[in-house]
This record gives sequence, structure tokens and C-alpha cells, in this order.
Amino acid sequence: MGYKEDVRMIKALADENRLRILECLHHGEKCACVILEELSITQSTLSHHMKLLCDCRLVDSRKDGRCMHYSISEEGKNRFKDMFSHYLETTD
Repeated sequence: MGYKEDVRMIKALADENRLRILECLHHGEKCACVILEELSITQSTLSHHMKLLCDCRLVDSRKDGRCMHYSISEEGKNRFKDMFSHYLETTD
């Protein structure tokens, strides 16, 4: 990954609602309507946050009929861990 991708991911995480969304998804896939109820936000606000989380590949989405389902991306989770390890590694 490069700096631009790292910054995109960090910016996606730099919001209280997006952190709350990730926490909601921690236990598995959820429908957008469930996330809306749990966070008490509007559909347009959720769409904005989900776009940012999906664009940096921290969250995966799938459509089932009229419903959108979201889950934490295993690839994104691993990229996040690798990124932080890279910047926080110390050499003795």
C-alpha cells in the first residue's frame, strides 16, 4: 500500500459514526436497516459513511433484493493491521 491508500483508510476511521458502524459489524453481516436502527441516523448519512468504508475496502457490501448487507472485509482488516504494524514497528 502507498501513503494515499493509508490516508484514505485512516480518514475513513476518523469519524465516530463510522467507528460505531464497524462495531455493529463486528458480530457479522448486517442489513442497512438494522444499522440505521442501531445508530439512529438517516439513510443518506448511512450511505455516505458506507461509501467511504467500502471505498477503502474495510467493508464489503452485497445487495439482496432491495436490501444492502454489509460486513467487515477480511482483506481490509488485514490491510489495516499490516498498515499499523508498518508505521508502529520499532527496531531495537
